[in-house]
Amino acid sequence: QVQLVESGGGLVQPGGSLRLSCAASGFTFSRYAMRWYRQAPGKERELVAHITAAGGSTGYADSVKGRFTISRDNAKNTVYLQMNSLKPEDTAVYYCHIPTLGSWGQGTQVTVYS
Repeated sequence: QVQLVESGGGLVQPGGSLRLSCAASGFTFSRYAMRWYRQAPGKERELVAHITAAGGSTGYADSVKGRFTISRDNAKNTVYLQMNSLKPEDTAVYYCHIPTLGSWGQGTQVTVYS
């Protein structure tokens, strides 16, 4: 069955960096676009970044543009989110998602503290 497992979250100070990973299995990863979402306490889940199946096109929320980079390695069935210049408002649980299959991972917590 489809499985998505996120990792790489943690505690970081403002201005720091983290790299999230999402390991996929149970489907032909290279055929599907992937997305990263996040959900902060008391807020709705929001789209952070998107990447096409071959990785040739990406898109970002305005709030992370220029700071976050989504990428993928189809040989490793993994999608990444490199997060630089982190801010306290980036604190959230981060999820990877397959839009056409509707599948979600369990999420990984990112906390940016002063």
